[in-house]
Amino acid sequence: MAEHTAPSVHPPRRRALQRLGTLALLLTARDLAWGAASIVGVRVWPAKDYSRVTIESDVALAARHFVADSPPRLVIDIDQLELSPALRELVGKVQADDPFIAGVRIGQYQPRIVRLVVDLKQPVEPQQLTLPPVAAYRHRLVFDLHPTHERDPLLELIVERERAEAQATKSMNDALGEFIGRLEKPRAEPPIAAAPGPSASSAPAGAPPAPPAAPPPPSSTSPAAMHLPPDEQRRIDRLIVIAIDPGHGGEDPGAIGPSGLREKDVVLQISAKLRERLNSVPGMRAMLTRDADFFVPLHERVRKARRVQADLFVSIHADAFFTPQAKGASVFALSESGATSSAARWLAQKENAADLVGGANTAVKDAQVLRAMIDMSTTAQIKDSLVIGREVLERIGKVGSLHKRHVEQAGFAVLKAPDIPSILVETGFITNPGEEARLRDEDYQDKLVEALFTGIRRYFARNPPLARNRAL
Repeated sequence: MAEHTAPSVHPPRRRALQRLGTLALLLTARDLAWGAASIVGVRVWPAKDYSRVTIESDVALAARHFVADSPPRLVIDIDQLELSPALRELVGKVQADDPFIAGVRIGQYQPRIVRLVVDLKQPVEPQQLTLPPVAAYRHRLVFDLHPTHERDPLLELIVERERAEAQATKSMNDALGEFIGRLEKPRAEPPIAAAPGPSASSAPAGAPPAPPAAPPPPSSTSPAAMHLPPDEQRRIDRLIVIAIDPGHGGEDPGAIGPSGLREKDVVLQISAKLRERLNSVPGMRAMLTRDADFFVPLHERVRKARRVQADLFVSIHADAFFTPQAKGASVFALSESGATSSAARWLAQKENAADLVGGANTAVKDAQVLRAMIDMSTTAQIKDSLVIGREVLERIGKVGSLHKRHVEQAGFAVLKAPDIPSILVETGFITNPGEEARLRDEDYQDKLVEALFTGIRRYFARNPPLARNRAL
């Protein structure tokens, strides 16, 4: 049998192939990637705290930025990118009421570099993040525009309280003036045919009619303790501050129901209603960790509550599961020694992953302080959290069904403020069609808010907070 051999390559041709191979090896990844990147989406998330610009692409983008003055603007150069209609959409994403961004200009700065110029309404400290694919997102290039001077939420609460007290004083003075005016107004002659009442027989003849009874003196009992049995009423001598935390937001939609209801939207609606309900009580003031559709990292939610010296932290969520049959509301507290059930452990892991979806900046300036704070969860905080959790769970159970009839515990990162009782409320399963419909319903939201409010009020009526180190 004849032996088959491979055909020989002509020497000049072999040398040409070798040169091509060498050239290919010399090409860098940057050169090979040229023209490969395409824009998947662009988004702008405005908020009072900060504004976020997101550029999503099918491959990771490299960029540089610097801040220019007179007028203030942020200049961003993105490598290995061509100007495209999808990227130009960023210009129309800027809203007129954005606190930080006045507009965006885009151009092909160099053959392989696209330049974005973000015109600013105020000086900012930009943070650049590069996020890998997660959940429904591809690669994201993120710019967070933070104000150079951070807002003081405690001062805002004080100003808000003083404004409310001034309005209440004005209303009381107006009512008192009207009452005094009626007392000083000449009375009409009594009807002749009027029969004397039981008290009239004891009055001397010809005596003028008795003036109306004076209004009862104001109660010294705290508004939070009103309508409670006398043995449960306690006096609260200072402002009670409640931090309400609407879960998810911005880049992180949370769970999504069968008809498209997003968790981040419904929990913001419920949280805003709860804030309004609590603020209607003298001596109570509530703040939201986010008051619009933007993302707040988990550690930042805790920090916001501590900055206002909150007496309670309530995180509002809507549960989700793999099957639509799961239903019922739940209340969770922190655990030092592990989750009370596998479902609680799974839920804590899912909620703790919000930073990955929303895109948190892990390079925080106070990372060491943050780690210490997260590790300082105290037994006293957990004990108080379980007490308030039971109060809230009992009231929610009168509005709708419960998933579990006891407060569960797990390692939720958002509940780890060492000095603030903290609970996480799952208002229902948004993945259950029936509960999704109820969560969307305004009347059901109002009933749920009233249940939360009643549980919070009863807790503070029975457990008045201690005096603050910093007066409000």
